[in-house]
Amino acid sequence: MESGKQKILSILKTVNDPEIPVLTITDLGIVRDIKIENETTEVIITPTYSGCPAMDFIGVNIRKVLRENGYDKIKITHQLSPAWTTDWMTEEAKDKLRSYGIAPPVSKTFDKNYLQNIPVACPHCHSMNTKLISQFGSTACKAIYQCSDCGEPFDYFKCH
Repeated sequence: MESGKQKILSILKTVNDPEIPVLTITDLGIVRDIKIENETTEVIITPTYSGCPAMDFIGVNIRKVLRENGYDKIKITHQLSPAWTTDWMTEEAKDKLRSYGIAPPVSKTFDKNYLQNIPVACPHCHSMNTKLISQFGSTACKAIYQCSDCGEPFDYFKCH
């Protein structure tokens, strides 16, 4: 029999990230804790970036899916410390990113030029012959690379 926390976690595994819909909020590791006190369910989440615009939408989706599963008293808490890190992503999340055409994070180096200095595999042809095009992609958490072998541009999920 599932405990209350495990049941809620199973439900939260169905909540997709609005910016990368192939990932769930549990794949990303942003669900930090679940607390159940009296009849209130508290879900503690950490944004991938401070001020991440998706967090409000994620909170709405958490409330929606929990209500659909019979939970009425829901509290969403944003926890900023410790700061989210790509280390919290599951290996399954990284595989999902590759399949979706986004290179997953590969380095924990944080020098000012780290994006130019890390080898990033093309998620399309798996070549390591890639180059940074822009440090800023479609969202704050991504950079844009291009593969010199297949010619395809692709997003890279930045480490932090």
